[in-house]
Amino acid sequence: MIRFLIQWLLRDKARSLLPFTTVVLGSLITVLGYSYITGMISEMIEASARFMAGHVKVMSRAYAAEADQSPNDLAFIGVDSLIAELERGHPGLVWTPRTRFGGLIDIPDQAGETRAQGPAMGLAVDLRSPASPERRLLNLDTALVRGRLPEAPGEILISDAFAGRLGIGPGSTATLIGATMYGEMAVRNFVVAGTVRFGITALDRGAVIADIADIREALDMEDAAGEVLGFYRDAIYRDDEAAAVAASFNAVHRDDAGDFAPVMLTLREQSGLARTFDMAASVYSIMLLVFILVMSIILWNSGLMGSLRRYGEFGIRLALGEDKGHVYRSLIAEGLAIGFAGSVVGTAIGLGAAYYLQTKGIDIGSMMQNATIMMTNVIRARVTPVSWFIGFVPGLAATFLGRAVSGIGIYKRQTSRLAKEFEG
Repeated sequence: MIRFLIQWLLRDKARSLLPFTTVVLGSLITVLGYSYITGMISEMIEASARFMAGHVKVMSRAYAAEADQSPNDLAFIGVDSLIAELERGHPGLVWTPRTRFGGLIDIPDQAGETRAQGPAMGLAVDLRSPASPERRLLNLDTALVRGRLPEAPGEILISDAFAGRLGIGPGSTATLIGATMYGEMAVRNFVVAGTVRFGITALDRGAVIADIADIREALDMEDAAGEVLGFYRDAIYRDDEAAAVAASFNAVHRDDAGDFAPVMLTLREQSGLARTFDMAASVYSIMLLVFILVMSIILWNSGLMGSLRRYGEFGIRLALGEDKGHVYRSLIAEGLAIGFAGSVVGTAIGLGAAYYLQTKGIDIGSMMQNATIMMTNVIRARVTPVSWFIGFVPGLAATFLGRAVSGIGIYKRQTSRLAKEFEG
């Protein structure tokens, strides 16, 4: 019977074409939409981890309370001993100190007078140590546009767009005017070693990357840093493991007195990223629900029209002694067969489109001119194991619901009236 029904579906295109096309489109959009949203959120989380939050971050309690303002007067002192403790207690992560700083970049002319100025968002990292992970974490080799990476004390990197506005390039002198850790005025000359472009508007507007040793000297932060970031060695963030690491560290330092005692936060707990994680789960659920409902309604209407056209067929099958339940189940089996075939085709097309977007991406730089979030200008889809089967969820669920609802009419047929219907 099943083989007969499948052959009939293949021969009767009018009976299967509309449901099949509906399932193909629904599965295609589901796979492509899921992969694109996954890629967008993953890019945001990865950029936030690499440039801002790490997989876990250690700060002083006072600094953590005002972390969005990067208050270096509340920075942690004794960073070398803290990193040694972290490496002993949590060797599965790579630990690196960072300091965020703000200030004014002043460009002098040949007479030493100000030629151009601009506000800068600075990031001090370990650039010159051979064992430092920062070159890889920040993708500096890829981001470099002109010049070279800093090799000597007093050299910095500056975003290429910022350098263009200031009219400088590699070899130019730039003066940082800011405040020390103790609130005093700080003035320090640097040489621009190279320019970089990260593809993140929030950074490319006015980023300055300096070696942390130079910034410690300039801002009077000996053995101090605003933050110590921890990264898993495989660069994959695992929320449960990170939460366990943070809980273990915070338990050890729970009884430490003072606002400058260390505290550890996970990536999820910083910069409102918990909302992003939760939003991703909600978007996936809503997307699936919407497609299942819309496709079910379309397939229900299609099933009702098909049932009217097949009114006589059902009557003959019942007259020949076929059980109503069997007729109903065979109708659902037809729908599931169409749903499976449509899901396979839709998923295949959706995966192909997702792979293309994963490779090429979509440039949304024109929409990110005033963005402050850590998101790359080129959004790429991301094909995950879930992408391979998520299209089957609406495809099979919608065809089942559509056929199940439209086929209820079979039970309303009165077998005793079949002969009279056929005579008419």
